[in-house]
Amino acid sequence: MGSKTNPSGHRGRRPLSIFVVLALCCFFYLLGAWQRSGSGKGDYLALNVNKMMTDCTVLPNLSFESHHNDVEIVEPSEPKAKVFKPCDVKYRDYTPCQEQDRAMTFPRENMIYRERHCPAENEKLHCLIPAPEGYTTPFPWPKSRDYAYYANVPYKSLTVEKAVQNWVQFQGNVFKFPGGGTMFPQGADAYIDELASVIPIADGSVRTALDTGCGVASWGAYLLKRNVLAMSFAPKDNHEAQVQFALERGVPAVIGVLGSIRLPYPSRAFDMAQCSRCLIPWTSNEGMYLMEVDRVLRPGGYWILSGPPINWKTYYQTWKRTKEDLKAEQTKIEELAESLCWEKKYEKGDIAIWRKKVNAESCKRKSSNICDLANADDVWYQKMEACKTPLPEVTNKNEVAGGELKKFPARLFAVPPRIAQGNVPGVTAKSYQEDNKLWKKHVNAYKRMNQLIGTTRYRNVMDMNAGLGGFAAALDSQKSWVMNVVPTIADNTLGVVYERGLIGIYHDWCEGFSTYPRTYDLIHANGLFSLYRGKCNLEDILLEMDRILRPEGAIIIRDEVDVLNKVKKIVGGMRWNAKMVDHEDGPLVPEKILVAVKEYWVATTKKNSSNEE
Repeated sequence: MGSKTNPSGHRGRRPLSIFVVLALCCFFYLLGAWQRSGSGKGDYLALNVNKMMTDCTVLPNLSFESHHNDVEIVEPSEPKAKVFKPCDVKYRDYTPCQEQDRAMTFPRENMIYRERHCPAENEKLHCLIPAPEGYTTPFPWPKSRDYAYYANVPYKSLTVEKAVQNWVQFQGNVFKFPGGGTMFPQGADAYIDELASVIPIADGSVRTALDTGCGVASWGAYLLKRNVLAMSFAPKDNHEAQVQFALERGVPAVIGVLGSIRLPYPSRAFDMAQCSRCLIPWTSNEGMYLMEVDRVLRPGGYWILSGPPINWKTYYQTWKRTKEDLKAEQTKIEELAESLCWEKKYEKGDIAIWRKKVNAESCKRKSSNICDLANADDVWYQKMEACKTPLPEVTNKNEVAGGELKKFPARLFAVPPRIAQGNVPGVTAKSYQEDNKLWKKHVNAYKRMNQLIGTTRYRNVMDMNAGLGGFAAALDSQKSWVMNVVPTIADNTLGVVYERGLIGIYHDWCEGFSTYPRTYDLIHANGLFSLYRGKCNLEDILLEMDRILRPEGAIIIRDEVDVLNKVKKIVGGMRWNAKMVDHEDGPLVPEKILVAVKEYWVATTKKNSSNEE
């Protein structure tokens, strides 16, 4: 069939379409020419945009926030770091949890007032503790054992009070420590020699020691050259700056006291403990203090008592006590020691030595006041009780309760008994060895970052989250010692640390540490800020680190990158020179390392308002 369309009509519309297209093209051509001529509004806008891009003062109040009235204007996402000002010079030796004014509000019974009493949240200082004017980097070890700068610890009272006992002497601008003590007038070396005639100090059997009421810690200072680490403690009392002197000398020490609270150490920790005229009332409170020493003393360990009441026949008049009183006190100590399964090994002159039995099988004495073995390491702010801590069970009379230790230094990397016996959840002999390899790798990386690590420049070292003690073991050297801190909210690994022949302490980093300012040269924190995230203010932890770190001391913080970003922002206002570096395995590892050095600055007199030199 043919089409109904008219072909001639289709051809008639074509000229009209062409005309319309041509007309539109001419219109847009003329419009563009008019705009380019400078008369159009489009050129005005273009000129102003170009001007805004090159002249930032055109619109000084330019805001990229929403302009709707119902949306609150928010602050910038990254405000400037808070700048921490110096504290008043009166706080130069501030010890947050052992301050004298607060202490005097507590009972004196059982030395409660000398224990830890930390400030409330609203009483915490949020400023930087200044160093005293004239502060100088301490002498390097081993010279620091015998000398300290007066400007660093400007207290002379001990040079007067203990002058005849050779604790410390003042000479020019330095203190000299002759190595004397109340009960070792011939010097610490001679005293230790006498102990070594009974106790196997020389062969590595004894590695960790506890000095209760340490004075300036000369006993611990002279044990160091015999490869024995002593944890020394003394209260912050009228014998001004005892512990501060000890740490200034490069000797491990903390502020502490045997009072009403358990000591912050695990059970079966120390190979040896001593009281050298420490004046602790061992027979009071049903022998509670001696029972606490027994808790922390390792099976087979030694306890030394020199001073009252030993040798009472010679000193009863000097001590201003009767013969009967002193004799009764020593008899009571002998009875307590026997009930604890301690065997007396030596008494001559001013010294008596007992040895703790290696297990309960070799000591059949029974007692009704037995502590709960499961809570033997639960010590943080826990009341001390007059009960005896039981020993782990054994299969024969010769077996060492809790496991036998190798002699040092072999025990440093040997599998600790607590791990071998499966007493540390999640840790096996294999994972322990892997942890050691990892920390050797980490420490080697640290030494590449800071070549002073491993030298005498960093004598007093702290690991704030010690774990199994891998950092301290990898760093092990006569040039330094490490305070291994196990946070109270972390896994309880401090017993393992001591079994390795290292020393340490439990602590809650939401509170101040039991030490004076400026007592550590190098502080290491692995995973600490992740551990305490949401538990307390990270700012408080960093300010505490600053308090206990010496001027020009170093910090190493290993943690997750998001946590370290927050930390880095805070330390930006703390007079630390800090930088973040990649994990030693490269930038793709989410864990990073923050390294920092504390600037040197000191408190100044009121004449200088800058508060720094």
